[in-house]
Amino acid sequence: MAKLKTNRAAAKRFKATGSGKLKRSKAYTSHILTKKSPKRKRNLRHAGLVDSTNERQMKRLLPYL
Repeated sequence: MAKLKTNRAAAKRFKATGSGKLKRSKAYTSHILTKKSPKRKRNLRHAGLVDSTNERQMKRLLPYL
């Protein structure tokens, strides 16, 4: 069987955790930060996990992750 291609855009945005879940960074952190509260900006720093409903699609994009 031929090797599968990894989606390079997805590979740059997601990392695997030890248990095999996918770690992602949060959106809304790059600009227009003046109207966002310090608490909101602080919470956006922490990584999130890919939702279980999207997990199968992401594994297809990242076959070797």
